[in-house]
Amino acid sequence: MKIIEQIYVDGAFVTPEGSERFELFNPATEEKIGEVRLGDAEDARAAIAAAKRAFPAMRRTTPAERIAMLQALRDAVAAHADALHEAMATEYGAPQSFLAFSVPHASHVFEVAAKTVAGYTFTRQIGNAAVVMEPVGVAAAITPWNSNIGFICTKLATAIAAGTTIVIKPSEMSAIQTQTLLEALHEAGLPRGVLNLVNGYGHVVGAELSQNPGIAKITFTGSTTTGKTILRTAAESFKRVTLELGGKGPQILLDDADLDHAIPHVLASAFRNSGQACIAGTRLLVSERRLAEVTSRLATAVSALKIGPSSDPTSDIGPMVSARQWQRVQSYIRLGQEDGAKLLAGGEGRPQGLDRGWFVRPTVFTDVTNDMRIAREEIFGPVLSVLSYRGEDEAIAIANDTDYGLQSYVLGTDAERMRRVAGRLEAGRVVLNEAPADAQAPFGGFKHSGIGREFGPFGLEAFLEPKAIIG
Repeated sequence: MKIIEQIYVDGAFVTPEGSERFELFNPATEEKIGEVRLGDAEDARAAIAAAKRAFPAMRRTTPAERIAMLQALRDAVAAHADALHEAMATEYGAPQSFLAFSVPHASHVFEVAAKTVAGYTFTRQIGNAAVVMEPVGVAAAITPWNSNIGFICTKLATAIAAGTTIVIKPSEMSAIQTQTLLEALHEAGLPRGVLNLVNGYGHVVGAELSQNPGIAKITFTGSTTTGKTILRTAAESFKRVTLELGGKGPQILLDDADLDHAIPHVLASAFRNSGQACIAGTRLLVSERRLAEVTSRLATAVSALKIGPSSDPTSDIGPMVSARQWQRVQSYIRLGQEDGAKLLAGGEGRPQGLDRGWFVRPTVFTDVTNDMRIAREEIFGPVLSVLSYRGEDEAIAIANDTDYGLQSYVLGTDAERMRRVAGRLEAGRVVLNEAPADAQAPFGGFKHSGIGREFGPFGLEAFLEPKAIIG
């Protein structure tokens, strides 16, 4: 049983003023594995005050000094890889394939940020003006539970790269992962007040960060609904805002696709991170002339997937993070059937042989139309909707007929055609045949999927303000 009693403020682990406790569970067994003491608004204000005290010195640091901090953070996180792996497996239950990416990624983002700083021109001449890119001010980050350590590290790395200080409010559901990561970050020896972290509820700690005038910049990853609330609140004090929100990613399977290669890509995208991913490709668009062949292949491929705990290295799909999330996914599986979609695979209830744990049967619906709720709303579980199209123009129209625009996918064999289709899609990223992204490529969404970008120079500039010194 892990009992977490402290938050992190002004370079030290301290006891919060808040006294409420939140229970932590292993999603694969439903067993209680810990408790975390939550901070409150007063704790958030103390963290903001520490960040404000540290900001003047931090904003004067040189790029070389920031690179040294980032490299120290990289090394500290890498040194705790085994502990982070264990915490994420136990508290979140992600399959080993996701853990194999997530833990190295958490340290790698600091290396990427260091390279970004090294190649970035913080002062440039435009006519008779020297344009200086300065840190925007004290930042606040609010992070979700579905890739906890990665989101914390990404937002911290960007703040350090920009020369600012930060207060982080992670998901209370990820407190064991957060504590394990904090112990690693503390060893990097950052100046006091540069990093501050307060466990707490969104409507308490998150709300204080959103409204407090001491915060100049908010970066949030999470639901579109919460993002709207943050944006409205932040507007009162003109905070700069980066929002990475929900998605309902389309996968356009072009009629020339090689299904031996494409079907594994389709399932990898749809069920990535057990379906608990904003970038999941949860709408599969298939040409009418190949629909029967594709659905037959999908049924066979889904039946071969293994659902199980993180402790089983052969598991493809892990549990949902909580009982509440499990119930949410179940409700959408019922809703799809009520709306007239046909179950090709999966359905309600737990997979056979799994009587405990918040496991979901990987589910594929056919006969889906784009006006159905399962095709329009983010489910955040292993549920794939198959829609048909007659021609390329209709496929693009269906793909773009959504409130979201985070990440889309195109699968085929003609590279020129895939790029042409990608150019017409309304999304922050378009992935061709599951190609890996460059670590400095921008990430973020169109429409209700958010505002702004993360990673590389685009993410760095979201934490900077240009000042023109003329003459």
